Amino acid sequence: MAWTPLLLAVLAHVSGSLVQAAVTQEPSVSANVGQTVRITCSGIDSSYGYPVCWYQQKVPGTAPVTVIYWNDERPSGIPSRFSGSLSGTTGTLTITGVQAEDKAVYFCGGWDSSS
Repeated sequence: MAWTPLLLAVLAHVSGSLVQAAVTQEPSVSANVGQTVRITCSGIDSSYGYPVCWYQQKVPGTAPVTVIYWNDERPSGIPSRFSGSLSGTTGTLTITGVQAEDKAVYFCGGWDSSS
């Protein structure tokens, strides 16, 4: 079986604020099928219990799909290889055993209560 390199593009998104610079992500992450991928999103304001969520967009111009909500909850139908966590101001999306179909743009959603 050939190892297929994947490129997972990641974009930052802030809910509840127009200050998009408050949340930052890596511009892109690449991996081979079967590897574990971690995408981080820093600058999340969790001081009031605001969660981080993650969205996957496979086709530009289509609605993103929620893969993680409330830091670590996975919606029905999302494979168990997707998991999330929040530590301090950094949210992490982990894809354990990444598959070719996981190639997508991933958005993190956080909250900036300073605005």
